[in-house]
Amino acid sequence: MPIENKVALVTGGARGIGLGIALQLAEAGFTLVSSGRRPVEQAQAALDSIRERSNSSIYVQADVSIGTDRARLLLSVEEQLGRLDVLVNNAGIAPRVRADILEGREDSFDELIATNLKGPYFLTQAVSAWMIRQRASQAAVHRAIINIGSVSATMAGTNRGDYCISKAGVAMATRLWAARLAEFGIGVYEVRPGIIETDMTAGVREKYNALIESGLLLEKRWGTPEDVGRAVRILATGELSYATGAVLVVDGGLSVERL
Repeated sequence: MPIENKVALVTGGARGIGLGIALQLAEAGFTLVSSGRRPVEQAQAALDSIRERSNSSIYVQADVSIGTDRARLLLSVEEQLGRLDVLVNNAGIAPRVRADILEGREDSFDELIATNLKGPYFLTQAVSAWMIRQRASQAAVHRAIINIGSVSATMAGTNRGDYCISKAGVAMATRLWAARLAEFGIGVYEVRPGIIETDMTAGVREKYNALIESGLLLEKRWGTPEDVGRAVRILATGELSYATGAVLVVDGGLSVERL
């Protein structure tokens, strides 16, 4: 099936890394569905940039941490576009306050887990069922579920333990869904970014500027949403085959162990 006849859903797809992903998939030819917690008016500039690159795109206001929102999101996609071929679980949040794990609050933990882990997990469950139904009539179509993780899945940050735990959960969820969905021809992958320049990292920009300057990364620059988007594009289009369960690390060499 030509890419231009396929539909991709990017949660959190109207800002930051999600927008970088959406733009790359739009350029590849996908019909784009972006979702986010903001009303459409606040996301309009991003949506206009997507539509400049895509023949067709829609936006659905939805919070992935809420079950009724997830159901409404998928119903909107089905009613308006009739199919779904690629899910990118990108929506996520950072802690409202970076707190030492000796002092971290339970409400912050609950919010991080609900948004970053529970939401994508159950959205994947619902989308998988839909993709399996679609397979009955179009078995040969490439379908993919792509989770946006973080190097924080394996690198301990004791002032944001809730975030690290949520991303470690995403890493295991990727492996679980890859194992469960392989029989249905659905590829499941994780893209694991490092230090990416977005509004989420604005508060720690000076800190990481200094660390990058002092040699933290092999590639001496901030990553960009476009860098992550290109990795997702490879997976979404099926250009990387025979690789379900794979983790693509996009971190400028941050996680390379060195002496």
